[in-house]
Amino acid sequence: MDTLLSLKIFAQIVESGSFTRASEYLGISTAMASKHLSHLEKHLGIRLMQRNSRSLSLTAEGEVYYRQSIEALQLLDAAAAQAGSGRETPQGHLRLTAPIWCANPVFADWMREYRARYPEVSLDIILDNDMRDLIGEGIDLALRVSRAPIPSLVVRRLFEVRFALVASPAYIRRHGLPRTLEDAASHSAVLPSYADISRMDCRRGDESHTLHLHSALQSNSTVMLHQLLLAGSGIGYLPLWLAQDDLTAGRLVRLLPDWQLRSITLHAAYPDRRHLSAKIRSFIDFLVEKAKTVEGD
Repeated sequence: MDTLLSLKIFAQIVESGSFTRASEYLGISTAMASKHLSHLEKHLGIRLMQRNSRSLSLTAEGEVYYRQSIEALQLLDAAAAQAGSGRETPQGHLRLTAPIWCANPVFADWMREYRARYPEVSLDIILDNDMRDLIGEGIDLALRVSRAPIPSLVVRRLFEVRFALVASPAYIRRHGLPRTLEDAASHSAVLPSYADISRMDCRRGDESHTLHLHSALQSNSTVMLHQLLLAGSGIGYLPLWLAQDDLTAGRLVRLLPDWQLRSITLHAAYPDRRHLSAKIRSFIDFLVEKAKTVEGD
């Protein structure tokens, strides 16, 4: 068997924490992954992992070998990437997950532009607000807003996502225009069920306060929240990405515009820097380029 391949499979087993997830990530059977590990142990003359039906762990010798072998693999991959960088073209199927609020005209236009620039890449975009298992579900890349990304992932900051407090003109005609934070707190709010933002930090000059809203309607879908706000169900927060066209057209009104609401950071996250393909790298670089236009607004 190819010992170098066995070494790479061993490293993936360690990083995935199981034969099954490693096999799915590499596109091989669990039996083949086990054979490669056995081959590597026989080649080295040591036992690298303790394994049974319930657990999988490195031996002391395996821990030392893993740390040293990872450095060697990174050097090999870096050399190969440098040698082939002039020929590598983004291509293949790119599967990514992103927050539901990415269902907006700006992000959709970005995806159109990316495909025009890299026509050999096909996109599969999963929109939800769950923290998915990228390796276990075969996802190449995640766009996430978590303040504490999973340590096992490689994470790159993209840009800040700004929010606006909004309501429809019909709602304002019925219930009045909130003119202070205290006034806004007395209104019925439309809020997400997947995150607690009933309390939102906000600033105006040197002032810093917390806006407290009472939830009258909740949904796990940002798109549904958007529609509820358009329908005049209450006041609520929307990412400016999602609200901008409606604000411009007058379908929504921005409330308390002199207060700056807390923003969140959008990250790009992927499982392993050593396996960063041209398609993933091109997509991240594209978003970094576009981030300048978002943060420049």
